[in-house]
Amino acid sequence: MGKQGWRVVVAVGAAAVFTAVAAAPAGAAEGGVSFTRVQVNGGKPIVIGVSEVAVPASFRMATTHKWQWPAVFLYRDGADDRLWHAIETSDCITVSSGVCDFDETMYFDPSVWDMRNSEAGVWKVGAEVYFKGGGGDTDDKGLTVQVKRNSRLTVNASPEPVSKDRTITVTGKVTRANWETKKYASYGGRLVNLQFKPAGTASYTTVKKVYANGSGDLRTTVKASKTGTWRWLYHGNATTGPSTSSGDNVVVK
Repeated sequence: MGKQGWRVVVAVGAAAVFTAVAAAPAGAAEGGVSFTRVQVNGGKPIVIGVSEVAVPASFRMATTHKWQWPAVFLYRDGADDRLWHAIETSDCITVSSGVCDFDETMYFDPSVWDMRNSEAGVWKVGAEVYFKGGGGDTDDKGLTVQVKRNSRLTVNASPEPVSKDRTITVTGKVTRANWETKKYASYGGRLVNLQFKPAGTASYTTVKKVYANGSGDLRTTVKASKTGTWRWLYHGNATTGPSTSSGDNVVVK
């Protein structure tokens, strides 16, 4: 495993260090480099709240050029339309002559960089390297990654305790990260699962599905037949990550 070699910032428009190649990554800018085994977050969506998120990436690079600052990055319409983040890349993990593996960490942080809510969605994956003395190579890797805003759920079940077969009220709230205000805000109209886990068991079962109101508030009633734990589960969507509330235990007497 190579040590952490360098950390730079990739910004929308132009990179702080990556300035040599401005062409859209539709192929090699100058050629002479092969990028393979590219992975970003293990193929899973990148879910970002309002503080720093570290996302793992890795790739293999083969070249006979003398190089500096290889990295994979996320872009949309062209190589300059990138998602704000910092990059930390390992030194070369030697595979063979001219072939290196790299471990990379992408740091996304709405509290530091100006991220727009509209940036949630699908991003393409590119790879690039810059040559000592000038020039470089930028490639489109034919991969996509979903970037999503984090969501949160709260729960409260009452009364506690409750007599057997009496009605309890389960409430909660759905919120979602607003990257522009750097705070969580109400996320109304979401369809959320109410789940129950009987005492002494390991898994939850969905009891009913409830829509949050326009303010993100959840409220429903159920019959309490046995002691157990109640929670809310939201599956997320194309721009919003899933979330699960903590559990609220209700004792049935």
